[in-house]
Amino acid sequence: MGTGSRVGVVFGGRSVEHDVSIVTAHQVMAAADGRHDIVPIYITREGKWLTGAALNDLSVYRDKRWDEVGEEGFIPPVTGYGGLLIPGGRLRGIRKVPLDVVIPSIHGTFGEDGTLQGLLELAGIPYAGSSAGASALGMDKVAMKAVFAAAGLPVVEDVLVRTARLDRDADSIVAEVEHKIGYPAFVKPSRLGSSVGIGKAIDRATLLAALDVARRYDTRILVERAMEGCIEVNCSVLGGPGVAPRASVCEQPLAAEEFLTFSDKYLRGGGGKGTGGGGKGNGGGKDESGFKGSGMASLDRRIPAPISDALTKEVQDNALRAFRAIEAAGVARIDSFVDVDAGKTWVMEINTVPGSFSFYLWEAQGMSFTRLVDELIEIALAGYRERAELMFSFDSGMLEGGGGAKADG
Repeated sequence: MGTGSRVGVVFGGRSVEHDVSIVTAHQVMAAADGRHDIVPIYITREGKWLTGAALNDLSVYRDKRWDEVGEEGFIPPVTGYGGLLIPGGRLRGIRKVPLDVVIPSIHGTFGEDGTLQGLLELAGIPYAGSSAGASALGMDKVAMKAVFAAAGLPVVEDVLVRTARLDRDADSIVAEVEHKIGYPAFVKPSRLGSSVGIGKAIDRATLLAALDVARRYDTRILVERAMEGCIEVNCSVLGGPGVAPRASVCEQPLAAEEFLTFSDKYLRGGGGKGTGGGGKGNGGGKDESGFKGSGMASLDRRIPAPISDALTKEVQDNALRAFRAIEAAGVARIDSFVDVDAGKTWVMEINTVPGSFSFYLWEAQGMSFTRLVDELIEIALAGYRERAELMFSFDSGMLEGGGGAKADG
């Protein structure tokens, strides 16, 4: 590929993980700066698209100045346009900013769920990460777990709750959960990330309360057995067209509570301690822009995870199988449960746009964040070339010569 691509980084968006996305995108832009021409593309919480070099500055978001420094612009879903359209107004007129590749950096809805990827497919612009279909699968816990189970991966037992049924017959739902799962259990919206909307149920009252919270975020809710006695172990996978998937080192994220809350992941301890309090790969470092230790990189964690070599290999192998099962691409993070005493593992979920792009897991084994971004771009361009070889249209001739088709069939 070489260096010098014009890279659009899309971030923000209509998502509960809006602020996390801003941090992730700025980490990516800092890593790519000087090697690529970066085009920041910020989507506000209301869905307004803005662009401009000044948006590559975190103080803009702290001071809420994006409307002052950004210029309205968006990617039109027109094949061949190949970039941003800047309306410009009467004085400047319509302009185009060509893009060689886009790095979607929105976590959660309208960014990680396949919608942004679908727009980029329509626009015919290469993009980093998983395809629209794989992204949708990775975001939907119900569909994702079905694919994992079909691939023979161990998954946590659950009960699916639809809000329409919850309205009609909450008692039967409680009975099903108590019979199949028992307490304690965790209640999760199907298509949301970063622990938002998740609650712990220890009895009937807390189950109903947690369901009431989760229903505000999704029409489908998963109630999963609490994996008591287990630890969470995460592993990243990098690969896709032209690059065989490979697994990173494993980490054990540390929570103040029994599970990782939003605050645990993103708002605690900017120093990000690892096993050695400042060793390489512990997420506590800073680059010249001063925020490399923010976001997921600031989470307290142990790298490598304190598990045996055999369990480490099992977690990594399962991560690779999960990555392949949904046909992911780029970089993803696969979260697992590990019962150290029993020597068992379960795959929890895959994140196709992981916080901070999991750079700290790759740095821990010698790959710089800059090189990680380069590989993401290389995989994106290889995937685009691969798709370009496919046929998407077929001239049937059925509309020529009158056809004879009748409206009534």
